[in-house]
Amino acid sequence: MKIALSAAETSGDLIASSLVVALKNNDHHCEIDGLAGDKMIEAGCNSLWHTDEVNVMGLSEVLKKLPSVLKLRTKVTNHYISNKPDVFIGVDSPDFNFRIEHSLKKEGVKTIHFISPSVWAWRSKRIKKIKASTDLVLCLFPFEVDFFTQHNQKAIFVGHPLAETLKPRKKYKPNKSVLLMPGSRESEIKTLLPELIEAVKVMQSRDSELTFNLSLANANHRDWVEKSIEGLSIKISIGDAHKRIIDSDLVLVASGTAALEVALLAVPMVVIYKLSYLSYQIVKRLLNTKEVSLPNKILGKRVVPELIQNDANGQNISDHAMTLLGSDNSELVSELEKIHVLLNHDSSSKSAEAIIEFINEK
Repeated sequence: MKIALSAAETSGDLIASSLVVALKNNDHHCEIDGLAGDKMIEAGCNSLWHTDEVNVMGLSEVLKKLPSVLKLRTKVTNHYISNKPDVFIGVDSPDFNFRIEHSLKKEGVKTIHFISPSVWAWRSKRIKKIKASTDLVLCLFPFEVDFFTQHNQKAIFVGHPLAETLKPRKKYKPNKSVLLMPGSRESEIKTLLPELIEAVKVMQSRDSELTFNLSLANANHRDWVEKSIEGLSIKISIGDAHKRIIDSDLVLVASGTAALEVALLAVPMVVIYKLSYLSYQIVKRLLNTKEVSLPNKILGKRVVPELIQNDANGQNISDHAMTLLGSDNSELVSELEKIHVLLNHDSSSKSAEAIIEFINEK
């Protein structure tokens, strides 16, 4: 059995790594290769191309790297047309993966998209592209299946693989520790970190006992981050986000999968989201949801603060952070614990079984 995977972002690499393990456990002899990050490689995926080659954020940011991204996408497509797998699985990154899936589907290759794009939040017309590109969608959230069912697209709710390994922390003792998580992509970090730095300055002036840590997904931008925080008491760590989250009173986190990770650990947070001016002007016109952060969307109400674009400034971030640090957050934590219950469905095993059953369908 030959399975091709394409994960074009750090978050996709993390989620796909659990899938790789489950597929290997289901069939020790299956061959898995494709566009992979470090965690997928560690799990046993043969990397033909690395996720870092295409990991960018925002519409205007993509333009700068567009030639190399398009070239890579063509390489991936041509490779799997010549070396047809039993199934091609695009992991998230719909703008990158759907074109590959569409081309392969026309060539008779079975296609699966793992992690539904946020068609429920914005650009709902993408359903036409999804139906033309993808035979089966594996959904991480239950509300997504309803959307696809309405549009006659085959979809299965498999739960979220992160819920298998991340569980609400217990018996936590406050220690005045705040964690900064500015994202994994260069544009994301360079947009959000200056605002987080301003927030840290304000918070330190209001409570000198607070300590700050900053967690990076990898060391790619460490030098730039170190120069940016020079003179401030902020400790940097690499690749240990989950431990740092568990050890923190509060997390200031970029919107996306990282916010979901914080929620699954049931830790209070402030979610921030900011794009370049051009990217945001385009995105805001396509939004059709009130909640931007995954914790709030999953729960269907505003549970954690989410600061978007101009509101994601140092003063606002610090104000919301200090409010949470000075509050009894037991009710907030109880709400976040519900997310783990909703998403914990042995996702990786369920996904692997669905993939193998789909491969064996005639």
